[in-house]
Amino acid sequence: MEKTCTLVVYFDKGTPALANEIKEALEGNDVQAKVDAMKKAVMLLLNGETIPQLFITIVRYVLPSEDHTIQKLLLLYLEIIEKTDARGKVLPEMILICQNLRNNLQHPNEYIRGVTLRFLCRLNETEIIEPLIPSVLSNLEHRHPFVRRNAILAVMSIYKLPHGEQLLGDAPETIEKLLSTEQDPSAKRNAFLMLFTCAQDKAINYLFTHINRISDWGEQLQMVVLELIRKVCRTNRGEKGKYIKIIISLLQAPSTAVIYECAGTLVSLSSAPTAIRAAANTYCQLLLSQSDNNVKLIVLDRLNELKSSHREIMVEMIMDVLRALSSPNLDIRRKTIDIALELITPRNIGEVVLLLKKEVVKTQSGELEKNGEYRQMLVQAIHTCAIKFPEVASTVVHVLMDFLGDTNVASAMDVVVFVREIIETNSKLRVSIITRLLDTFYQIRAARVCSCALWIIGEYCLSLSEVETAIATIKQCLGDLPFYTAAEEGEAQDTSKSNQPVSSVTVSSRRPVILADGTYATQSAALETAMSPPSLVQGSLASQGNLRSLLLSGDFFLGAVVACTLTKLVLRLEEVQPSKIDVNKATTQALLIMVSMLQLGQSSFLPHLIDNDSYDRITLCIRLLCNTGDEIRKIWLQSCRQSFVKMLADKQFRETEERKAKAQISHAQPDDLIDFYHLKSRKGMSQLELEDEVQDDLKRATGEFTKDNDDANKLNRILQLTGFSDPVYAEAYVTVHHYDIVLDVTVINRTKETLQNLCLELATMGDLKLVERPQNYTLAPESSKQIRANIKVSSTETGVIFGNIVYETSNVLERNVVVLNDIHIDIMDYISPATCADVAFRTMWAEFEWENKVAVNTVIQYEKEFLDHIIKSTNMKCLTPLSALEGECGFLAANLYAKSVFGEDALVNVSVEKQADGKLSGYIRIRSKTQGIALSLGDKITLKQKGGT
Repeated sequence: MEKTCTLVVYFDKGTPALANEIKEALEGNDVQAKVDAMKKAVMLLLNGETIPQLFITIVRYVLPSEDHTIQKLLLLYLEIIEKTDARGKVLPEMILICQNLRNNLQHPNEYIRGVTLRFLCRLNETEIIEPLIPSVLSNLEHRHPFVRRNAILAVMSIYKLPHGEQLLGDAPETIEKLLSTEQDPSAKRNAFLMLFTCAQDKAINYLFTHINRISDWGEQLQMVVLELIRKVCRTNRGEKGKYIKIIISLLQAPSTAVIYECAGTLVSLSSAPTAIRAAANTYCQLLLSQSDNNVKLIVLDRLNELKSSHREIMVEMIMDVLRALSSPNLDIRRKTIDIALELITPRNIGEVVLLLKKEVVKTQSGELEKNGEYRQMLVQAIHTCAIKFPEVASTVVHVLMDFLGDTNVASAMDVVVFVREIIETNSKLRVSIITRLLDTFYQIRAARVCSCALWIIGEYCLSLSEVETAIATIKQCLGDLPFYTAAEEGEAQDTSKSNQPVSSVTVSSRRPVILADGTYATQSAALETAMSPPSLVQGSLASQGNLRSLLLSGDFFLGAVVACTLTKLVLRLEEVQPSKIDVNKATTQALLIMVSMLQLGQSSFLPHLIDNDSYDRITLCIRLLCNTGDEIRKIWLQSCRQSFVKMLADKQFRETEERKAKAQISHAQPDDLIDFYHLKSRKGMSQLELEDEVQDDLKRATGEFTKDNDDANKLNRILQLTGFSDPVYAEAYVTVHHYDIVLDVTVINRTKETLQNLCLELATMGDLKLVERPQNYTLAPESSKQIRANIKVSSTETGVIFGNIVYETSNVLERNVVVLNDIHIDIMDYISPATCADVAFRTMWAEFEWENKVAVNTVIQYEKEFLDHIIKSTNMKCLTPLSALEGECGFLAANLYAKSVFGEDALVNVSVEKQADGKLSGYIRIRSKTQGIALSLGDKITLKQKGGT
């Protein structure tokens, strides 16, 4: 078994030292050789070696040495050697050490005295310590603070020994006397810590005697004072009012560590608005004053916790929190925005949106590489604000529309989705949004953004001028027709035959054209074929209309969207344009564009032909314009909008339901005591103390103090490790805290004899790691022992803990072994339901490389019931809206999402179909960035999906 060591000594394991070599080096006169030999001896002892023959050599040749390094290593050696025999009696040779330690405690050099006193803090043998007590006490009055501060710690550790109060009965009084005269900050801190640990009433007495000077004390002493306050208030909540005043006075301390601890202590002890406001102010100051990103993230976590429990106070601090956006770190910005979005109210929304708008404008300067990502974050934040408070939309929508042509497609997509929602929910802005959209449409570069913008144009252009401008804009962006000529198609075929990596792009031009033989040809309305590699097609957007470039790159889905938009615009033109000639003219132009797109799609001019869906869609539009009925007109001009309105209403309903679910109501027990504030005595109470009392009473009345300890849930976590007939019975209670697992193992001796050297040996499989080495215990007949084991977790991969209990009995020489049941650590302890946007889900689905496909195998016969069973079993959130899951069609597809405590994303897609025999079939696909989460979730689903059994 490895032994503990308070210092780490470097040791090269490649060259194991021999006891004889160490002995020779120690007996020599070379100081450096002695130092190396001592280090080797210490390392050998730490690795479980016993070198009894060295002890006398060290006493003879090392004890007399005056070298400081040797003396320090000697103390390390003395700390780790066995000082007692098998029966717990101190070995007689330890008397030799006592004399040396006494000499060291009276040494003229203060360093030797100090390290020897520190060594005494780690000694547990009363027989060795007792003769040294007079020397330790004399060092309390030494002139050097290094000696005094270590002497105080030595007194404290001696006093805390099992019989310490008999050895040093008046230690608290001595230290209290010393504390009143001590000037060194570290020594004062150690003295106060000794009183706090061993004589709490004396520490409290000293604190209140010097209450006006607390702000002048050193940082270390102030930290101990805060620790004392926390301990006292936990045991005696009635007196916390007077301590809170001390904490608030410490908020003005110069040390950032002290004010951070003060804020945390205030929040844990009091719910008074004044105290919470002071803590929130402190956190906001730290957020701005600290340059370390990790500190900022920790402070933001604290603010997030405050937001959950004291929202009304945090609402006042929203602008201070938003100042953290000045940090260039994206994680800090994301966390800041998330906190702020839950604190917006009608009173502060104007200020918040103005600040977000300024930040969006700042991102236009391309100084930072992640400006696009930050802009996307800001757009989403403004979108959320505008949905909650529609009146602010008018101030931001036009600024955001400048970013429709953003090179960051995700950011541009967020802008266009925002515009789509605002134009529907805020009808006053419709005209200005449409005008601005038509003006900036040519700047849009991404096909997805174009598609959404075209849908908006098709749905919301209502007046004659708007419809005409929209048709003209689309025609301009498509350029001249046709999209290619027959000669160009022939050239394209020739180039494809010769396998040259070149494609033809048709561009309108009035410049001279170079013919195949090198001669010039001039054309009045010429069509020029620019030969360019396919990769440059996207890049040529600036030189020609954006729609034309995207169509010539083979995006026929966009072509179908253009056809639908033109169809809607022409149908609306029929309603608003009295002149039939103009309507017919627009219809023929639209038909010509559609036919040209079909012609382009079926030619060999492009490497890929048009897809069937897009072809059918464009053909439908052509038929519709040739023969329009009233029913069809109604579907195209009204039903699409109605579906969109329904989708928005559904989304709003879901958000409202989620908010209701979050606001969980606490209930007090019927027989709980309630103190009435107005009937309380106010004598001698400050305003803060009164506030605190009121808040406590309110919490008690609303049941916030009652902790819902679910005993049944606790019992579920108890695992039986051995059988009832085994001589040793063991069971474990497993507690999972994010990054570590605690096993509380109860071991019971079922026999009539004493079990010696009983040891719980554990081993792990997967990303689990044991923190400490097992210890040996002696277990009396029919008695029990609680053993705690800590295990670190580094990923969500399913881990297994296995092991055995080893023990010896008095009459049998060999060791007995009881093998334990395996403990499987469940992935469900690490993942929690989370939400993400549909776009983000699709992006991650495309990016993540690990996929686990599980075939559906269940006795459940209803699709929705099966989905609910999977959601419950996997602890995930269903992103697919309920409206999309309604009805009985025999088929169901849904997306589930969860996040692990390590920040990993887990994506699940459930696709099930009802067979003719009533059974469900299909697949559950799991995707994640890491292999562990995909495999673990797959195993969990396979295990749980049966259901009903």
